[in-house]
Amino acid sequence: MDSNLMKRAAGIAACNWVKDGMAVGLGTGSTVSHTVVELGRLISDEGLSIVGVPTSIATRDLALSVGVPLVGLSDVEILDLVIDGTDEFDPSFSLIKGGGGALTREKIVAQRSRAMLVVADETKQVQVLGTFPLPVEVLPFAWEVTMSRLSEICPGKVKLRGASQPFVTDNGGYIIDCDYQGVISNPKLLESEILCVSGVVEVGLFCGICDAVVMAGGKGVETLLKENGRIV
Repeated sequence: MDSNLMKRAAGIAACNWVKDGMAVGLGTGSTVSHTVVELGRLISDEGLSIVGVPTSIATRDLALSVGVPLVGLSDVEILDLVIDGTDEFDPSFSLIKGGGGALTREKIVAQRSRAMLVVADETKQVQVLGTFPLPVEVLPFAWEVTMSRLSEICPGKVKLRGASQPFVTDNGGYIIDCDYQGVISNPKLLESEILCVSGVVEVGLFCGICDAVVMAGGKGVETLLKENGRIV
């Protein structure tokens, strides 16, 4: 099974956890886009009744195009479930997210949810986080100063995302990608350390939030459940 087929399989399988009446956070990225499309099909063909809260403009546009009704996060008391992708996940279900640049909105939505379900292919499963560059959203104001401070924390190179011009998030921020050279030994501690840097909006470490991973691989799709997680 090639990567695109694995992503599609995982994205569709995640819909098995969505039930009538739910308010669902809709993540951002190539894998979870298959989830959004499948939810649209379930709504139109099988009468599924849900509302969604998108984590990006791209997800909002996709959801509307396939008929998923949307509400704002402030319109619901709490989300029943958020389904999102990941760039890496480790055995403790800590994540690196932000490859698509939506990490800030994704974390806000995830923290407002009863449970978080991640969709991924088997290439995203790692023993230790850090091979994927860690995204950090920063304010455009004096971003060079913020990047300089991040370089003191990061053992590898840090660089502003974007070639000819900076990549701009849906929030108007910039993304600085930090190379941790394959090793983030204490994700929770690093998350706290980076968030203390002035100018940082959010960091793409999600610790203690993910409850399960729907993972597709060469042997099919399996669901990995976090011990004592919120998904049962």
